[in-house]
Amino acid sequence: MRNERSACINRQFCLRVTTKLSPFPIAWALLAGLVASSLAAQETWRPAPARLATRWAKDVSPANAHPEYPRPQMARKDWLNLNGLWDYAIRPKDERQPASFDGKILVPFPVESSLSGVMKMVGETNRLWYRRTFKVPAGWNFKSQISNLKSAQRLLLHFGAVDWEATLWVNGKELGSHRGGYDAFSFDITDALKPRGEQEIVVAVWDPSDAGYQPRGKQVREPKGIWYTPTSGIWQTVWLEPVAPVRIESLKITPDVDASQVEVTVRISGTTNLVAATVEVFDGERKVGLATDGRLNADQVVLRVEVANLKLWSPNAPFLYGLKANTVCRGEETDVVTSYFGMRKISMAKDEDGIWRIMLNNRRYFQYGPLDQGFWPDGLYTAPTDEALRYDIEMTKRLGFNMARKHVKVEPDRWYYWCDKLGLLVWQDMPSGDKSAEWRGPSGVDGKEMQRTPESAAIYERELKALIDGRGNHPCIVVWVPFNEGWGQFDTGRILNLTKQIDPTRLVDGASGGNHFPAGDILDHHQYPGPGAPPRVTDRAMVLGEFGGLGLPLKGHTWQDEKNWGYRSFKSSEELTENYVALLKKLHPMIEEAGLSAAIYTQTTDVEIEINGLMTYDRALVKMDAAAITAANKRLYAPLVQDAVPANQ
Repeated sequence: MRNERSACINRQFCLRVTTKLSPFPIAWALLAGLVASSLAAQETWRPAPARLATRWAKDVSPANAHPEYPRPQMARKDWLNLNGLWDYAIRPKDERQPASFDGKILVPFPVESSLSGVMKMVGETNRLWYRRTFKVPAGWNFKSQISNLKSAQRLLLHFGAVDWEATLWVNGKELGSHRGGYDAFSFDITDALKPRGEQEIVVAVWDPSDAGYQPRGKQVREPKGIWYTPTSGIWQTVWLEPVAPVRIESLKITPDVDASQVEVTVRISGTTNLVAATVEVFDGERKVGLATDGRLNADQVVLRVEVANLKLWSPNAPFLYGLKANTVCRGEETDVVTSYFGMRKISMAKDEDGIWRIMLNNRRYFQYGPLDQGFWPDGLYTAPTDEALRYDIEMTKRLGFNMARKHVKVEPDRWYYWCDKLGLLVWQDMPSGDKSAEWRGPSGVDGKEMQRTPESAAIYERELKALIDGRGNHPCIVVWVPFNEGWGQFDTGRILNLTKQIDPTRLVDGASGGNHFPAGDILDHHQYPGPGAPPRVTDRAMVLGEFGGLGLPLKGHTWQDEKNWGYRSFKSSEELTENYVALLKKLHPMIEEAGLSAAIYTQTTDVEIEINGLMTYDRALVKMDAAAITAANKRLYAPLVQDAVPANQ
């Protein structure tokens, strides 16, 4: 391991993360690394030569590729991690399943990445094939009958995310397809299993990248400027899970701070009779709430649990309650899952001057954070390790930010878990796709949008709903951002209203940067280097959705040696720091005078040829004087960040 102390410009801000064991089981994950592929293949695997790598890349191997439990908000005790070495092949799109494969790929790293061991482009004219085998662990008992609920099980195959269109075969039987590059999906593979021995999985993936109209964010076939290398295929954890026929399909957890309650919707699969659901709430080991209810042939049960002596979640005090849910059918417990939640409220209220302000837990709370692209030089969309994911969040907090805007990308659940646990607010973008509307610029208030085809619009709306449903339990997320700078922007008023209809508990940023319509909760202005403020309005909160972009290339830590790009570039850390602090001195009075409720600085790290990061792309260096920028950041909050209390106290 490199000497992190000597590698850092700002030694006191070089974090050595020691990740404690999560409360979620990893026994099967560790076992999976041993059985995923032959020892010989593991010993010969190497990452492809990388332009640039993080210090975590050396910790990646077929035996430990993201072994952590992938779904922390709905955990069961038994699971099997299928990350590791798979066979892969790249073939013309219209060809059938290949008879032979090209080599080995390390799942869950995208095929274009160094850590996949492949680092090849696929393109819209080809299809990417995956193959591997597994054995069902002893003790997992699969039966198709429901006569004995305790012993009967089904086997689910889960994919955290595959970009973009995936088709699955198990033991030669086609089980279905899924479209969507950012949402989790699963198949019940029970009926395709052989009685014993090796079971074969084959996955075919087609990803048109920017040749298609699907949501894709900043992925392009020819990267340049602010557009980056594509991610194709499997890029999040693949895993198996034995479940009961009558089981919990999902949980929807909605905190009600003002009522000191949490509402839990338990969605149930396989109901055949009276099913009762119970939810217990825990403060550490101490049970502080309980509710139970039963329904005949119900597919969901809605429970409200009183939470006494309420502890609120905020960046300053990110307290998380534990939650356990179970189902009982015919007097037998059929399923148990564990989860967590935070009691957090995001809202708006007018100040004494009639300006709408964003509130956290009923108190005015100025939000400031970086634009976070979520790219890695060695893994692209996939962080090399869970520790690396956590590092970005801890460094963001350490530098004095209380928020991050996740930019046109959706992260794995564990990124949001760490934001929940460590206390970082998140503004979540919907990944952009299709073409762009005519851009009206930061002052554009007349509204311009494009026309999508019915299929393109339907895909966008399905993936938007999947994003909100899939990440909606995380207390860290406080704002949804459906559109950015006109990219794929269409039917704006309806989409903003749809977003609010799906999730009325969070704020909706109308159209980040420009092309504004009189809809949503927030008027969002971009100005580089800025800072600047949007025109004052009386119906929405006002934010500076992007500014800054101050650049500094550091030799040995860039994607390429020359022709890197920034909105404004400097030659030294001292010069960069001085200009950053000067920007924040201009920003501070805008909070009161221009009515700003939030601001977002571009950006967390350098990305490919963009050198606008607070950190280098390899996360080796903080490029400014960290103590100086931390102090400047924290001056923005006082006295606008207050201790929050429930409205009923």
